[in-house]
Amino acid sequence: MDKDVEVISRKLVYQGFFKMEKVELRHRLFNGGWTGSFFREIFVRGQAVGAIMYDPDNHLIGLVEQFRVGALSVVAVSNKPQSNVEMPQEKPKKEEDSPWLYEVVAGMAEADESPKDVILRELVEEAGMVPDKLLSICEYFTSPGGTNETLVLFCALGDLRDVKGIHGLPNEYEDIKVIVLPEQDVFNQLYGGRFNNAATLICLQWLLMNKDNLGNDEDAEQEAP
Repeated sequence: MDKDVEVISRKLVYQGFFKMEKVELRHRLFNGGWTGSFFREIFVRGQAVGAIMYDPDNHLIGLVEQFRVGALSVVAVSNKPQSNVEMPQEKPKKEEDSPWLYEVVAGMAEADESPKDVILRELVEEAGMVPDKLLSICEYFTSPGGTNETLVLFCALGDLRDVKGIHGLPNEYEDIKVIVLPEQDVFNQLYGGRFNNAATLICLQWLLMNKDNLGNDEDAEQEAP
C-alpha cells in the first residue's frame, strides 16, 4: 500500500471537539501511472464501537435515544421574507426528521483500549446494562470519502426487562434515554424511517437474520465478564 500512495504533506487545520487535517497526496491509477498531487481534508475520528442490546428470552430490543447535532435542521423563521402572498403551509415534520435519534449504544475508543472494553464501558454509561455475552457483528468505514472513522459493532445479549432510565455523563452534556421495544414492533418498522442511521440499520438487519441462532454457545470466547 505504501508504494501505491505518496503522502506529500499532512497539516492540522482545525482542533476543537474534533479535529481536521489537510493532506496533500498522489496515488497510482488503475490504468497505470500516477495522479497529480491533490489536497483532501480528513475529519479525524478514529475508532468507534457500538452495540445493539437484545434479550433473546423475552424478544426485546434495546436502543438509546439522544440529540445529534448532525441531524439538526435549522429553520430561521424570523428571517423569512415578508409577503402579502399567502404561502402554502409547511408540511408537518415527521418523527424521523427529529434530531433526537434512535441509535445503538456507542462510544469512541481511547488510547490502547480494545473494542470490547469500549463497549462494556459504554453499555454501563449509556444504558446501565452489563451484558451476559457480546457477539461480533462487523467493522466498517463510516464515510471514507471524508473521515478515517471505523465502527466496530456488537450485539449485547442480556435481560432487558429492567433496563431503562436516563443515562450519560453530565460533564459531556449527554442526555441519553433507553428505549426497549418488542422485537416484532421494531422489525415491522425497520425501513419506515425511524431507524435512520447506518449503525442501527446494520445491527437490526443482522439481528433479523441471526436472532433464531443466538442461543448457541459457539462464541464462548466473546462472553462478557
